[in-house]
Amino acid sequence: MAGVEGRSSGTATQASPTPASTQGKVVCCMTTKAEKPTLQGQRIKTRKRDEKAKYDPVGFRDAILQGLSEAGSDLEAVNKYLDQAGSKLKYRTYGETLFDILIAGGILTPGGGISEDGIDSGPVRTDMCIFGSPDDSYETLRGYAAVFTRLMRRYKYLEKMFYEEMKKVLVYLKGFREGDRVRLARCVAIWTSDSLLDPKVLTTLLQDHLVKDGLAADFLCEVLLTAKNLRDITTVRSLLRKAGLDSRLMEFLQANKRTDENFKNLFQQKGLEEILGIHRSLEKETSLKELQTYLTQQVNEGASVREITVGVQEIAKKNNILEPQVISAIWSSVMEAVEWNKKEELVADQALKHLRVYAPLFAANTQSDRAELTLLVKVQEFCYDNMNFMKVFQKIVVLFYRSEVLSEEVILKWYKDGHATKGKSIFLDQLKKFVEWLNNAEEESEESEEEEED
Repeated sequence: MAGVEGRSSGTATQASPTPASTQGKVVCCMTTKAEKPTLQGQRIKTRKRDEKAKYDPVGFRDAILQGLSEAGSDLEAVNKYLDQAGSKLKYRTYGETLFDILIAGGILTPGGGISEDGIDSGPVRTDMCIFGSPDDSYETLRGYAAVFTRLMRRYKYLEKMFYEEMKKVLVYLKGFREGDRVRLARCVAIWTSDSLLDPKVLTTLLQDHLVKDGLAADFLCEVLLTAKNLRDITTVRSLLRKAGLDSRLMEFLQANKRTDENFKNLFQQKGLEEILGIHRSLEKETSLKELQTYLTQQVNEGASVREITVGVQEIAKKNNILEPQVISAIWSSVMEAVEWNKKEELVADQALKHLRVYAPLFAANTQSDRAELTLLVKVQEFCYDNMNFMKVFQKIVVLFYRSEVLSEEVILKWYKDGHATKGKSIFLDQLKKFVEWLNNAEEESEESEEEEED
């Protein structure tokens, strides 16, 4: 107990003897871990796998130029060299430089010049490129364009790099000679027609400086003319649609020259008269969409028939939309605005009530026989495509006749040979008695006129 009490009261126990080597020194007993050696003043050696290769486009260029020089002017030898070089040279890293060389002969600098880095140690450009082709004929350029095709089929990852490369190159058009721009445009036509290059790259041409200098229009016309001559006008149409330029052709003219006359002159002079027809068709489509949008919005919002009629006629006049096209748009908008009853016995009353409201709108836009016949055929096709309306056709025709939307002459014309094939026998049978009544009414009218003359 005495020992326990002594320890509990703080009496010190006998200490171990201090080693001779530490006598007279202050010993720190707070940590038991040995201190780590510092690296100060020592050079850290990077692991081999962590080392990054130096980016050296000039060295890559020199290697490619050497290979092309050895291949000579034989395109087949060039193709073979490029195919084999991909396993040794880093195409994935230097894809942009590779395409610069194959297009312009060397590394392109901003503005379209050729870099002269390393000129003291050797050549910085080659003529084995598109710009260095011996002539700009389609046959010759097909061979040079095929170099790119074969290269990208072998190394698929180059396709995306090529698209980005072409976006850059097109911005530099002003820095190229006229002959080089022609060569490039013809190759672009070949690549886009062969689906090697996305036609959307052509939207890059709508840069302000390219449009202002007329380079955008000239380049696009050369691309389209080449596509037309090598393929056909259908290819041109498809190319413009895929590029999203079919409705933007006017934007290629300088801002102060964007008139129909200048547009017409440009494409006629370039041998692309067909573009004028494409442009007119697209303008018409755009105008019809504008009309359809207006009608749908007004009908859905419950605007007055008078207000809608005025708006429709203004749009039609402004865009020179023909009456048959107007009446087709009106029919579609009016019929799409309603959720029709699915019960056949109820849909007739619903349809007649709805159409009676808009009869003045139809009447105001059926001033020609052609427009009336167009409307009648539209009604026929709608009733055939919507089974619940099969028995409503005759009632709609009678309503339009009584509302002075359709004349008896047009109804008789439709009955005789103006109808569509859809449900022909069914609808002709429905109108048989009404047509007989019209014929009798016409005969009675003629007889009364003769009696008055007598």
